[in-house]
Amino acid sequence: MAILNDLRLLLIGLWLGAAVYFSSVVAPSVFSVLRTFQLPNVGEIAGTVVTRTLSVVNVSGLVIGLFLLITALAFGKGLGKRSFFMELASLLVMAVSTGIGQWVIAAKMRALRVAMVLPIDQVPIDDPRRMAFNRLHGYSVTALSIAMIAALIAFLVIAFRARLNAIE
Repeated sequence: MAILNDLRLLLIGLWLGAAVYFSSVVAPSVFSVLRTFQLPNVGEIAGTVVTRTLSVVNVSGLVIGLFLLITALAFGKGLGKRSFFMELASLLVMAVSTGIGQWVIAAKMRALRVAMVLPIDQVPIDDPRRMAFNRLHGYSVTALSIAMIAALIAFLVIAFRARLNAIE
């Protein structure tokens, strides 16, 4: 059981680290670095790179969240009800947020980019499709932020429980 708990902590810690790294380093760096080249379609190119990278973060978040949820349900007997519920709720929120981020929000953003025909940099800022795209971008950031907060809570609950089990 201790090895499974360590594996669970490792998986959620790796995902959380990847999500934080993506949000704070990868996405801003891609836009910043590409802007220095003064390319005509920087937003389109950077957005494509970020979208592809974010899909890895979202899909892995869903898979890891579901795996941890299943293992919590399978091996969570004998735990305090409050910590067990908190872990399940956090993992469910993580999985749902990343799933919505990938298959609802990102899918709508991709459809809007296709509907714009032109690269996003060339679409006027007051164009309804661009405004919708920008709104969806905000939702995407929010969904990933919620998933990261949920993952942190789950990580702390799993770690706390592992520590209690080690003491016993």
